[in-house]
Amino acid sequence: CSINYANPDSAPYGGASVSLFIHGLSSPQWQQLASRPLTLSASLCGPEAPPARADATFKVTMVPGDGVGPELMTAVKEVFKSGDIPVEFEEFHLSEVQNMASEEKLEQVLTSMKNNKVAIKGKIHTPMEFKGELASYEMKLRRKLDLFANVVHVNSLPGYSTRHNNLDLVIIREQTEGEYSALEHESVTGVIESLKIITRKKSRRIAKFAFDYATKKGRSKVTAVHKANIMKLGDGLFLQSCAEVAQLYPKIKYENIIIDNCCMQLVQNPYQFDVLVMPNLYGNIIDNLAAGLVGGAGVVPGESYSAEYAVFETGARHPFAQAVGRNIANPTAMLLSAANMLRHLNLEYHSQMVSDAVKRVIKQGKVRTRDLGGYSTTGDFVHAVVENLRHRPVS
Repeated sequence: CSINYANPDSAPYGGASVSLFIHGLSSPQWQQLASRPLTLSASLCGPEAPPARADATFKVTMVPGDGVGPELMTAVKEVFKSGDIPVEFEEFHLSEVQNMASEEKLEQVLTSMKNNKVAIKGKIHTPMEFKGELASYEMKLRRKLDLFANVVHVNSLPGYSTRHNNLDLVIIREQTEGEYSALEHESVTGVIESLKIITRKKSRRIAKFAFDYATKKGRSKVTAVHKANIMKLGDGLFLQSCAEVAQLYPKIKYENIIIDNCCMQLVQNPYQFDVLVMPNLYGNIIDNLAAGLVGGAGVVPGESYSAEYAVFETGARHPFAQAVGRNIANPTAMLLSAANMLRHLNLEYHSQMVSDAVKRVIKQGKVRTRDLGGYSTTGDFVHAVVENLRHRPVS
């Protein structure tokens, strides 16, 4: 009896599509079983079969990326190995700055992601030099998989004090259009036109995602972030689309705020926000600003969704190239992203085990990387997490 499962409802939009194989069953029997909770009787797999549990292997695509990405992925693999977590990684190195990027390699990554439905990735650094191609490989990945929704949950870490403590807000970003459309040209010498694309279809889709997320997670308010006072047509269409969708969710309070005021309000009083939804560029900026409120780029996890796929990555995308090989990067964000990935795969026990271990290490305060004011190395932190893996949660 070989079991491999996932719960599509475990993610706010879409879910892991992981196969369930039970040898000897016809198609109708398989369909009936797949629709039931995973508790198998002894008669199905024989009297010696143990109760069904998540002990099959889940295949997940891993793209380490650039900068400290490979070091952070090593941390994930070490923790998963120590925790005996049933995940097998298919690893691909895709990098524009290390000459490890090509259309052929991109297709290999896409094929793996499409087969596995779930991936974990580091930041693929985008060089600023123009080499005949405007769309980066990061952008190509998102477009080809239609990863339209990026979700960053900004949550204060117990035991680590910042100016604003007990923060709990969610940033939802549309990430397939807007200013990141790779549509630029030189109309006349010295004049560049860069096109910002906003469509009603994608604006309504991300708005619906935000309200569905708020509904499922028990959130009370959604705030649309825009600059419609200046970009009256583009951001005006985004704002109009959000307002139209908001009418379908009368139980959730809806507001809107201009992007520059949003930045100031986040710094002064972030507690007023619950779920924020916004176009691409604003989301990139707000993700990083909000990460700074709770400890920086090294502590906030993130995830991206399409209707079929889920990709887990750090919330603030930064390769941290100056830290490469120095053993100083903070693996917290990537480990928490990995824990969220396990929850998406319905590996709730393992997810809780990893996230509890990470948070316990931070709460104890004995092992902290430099970005959190300590002197510990990446290896020290990973070792401390491994040591805490089997402890039960501490209230």
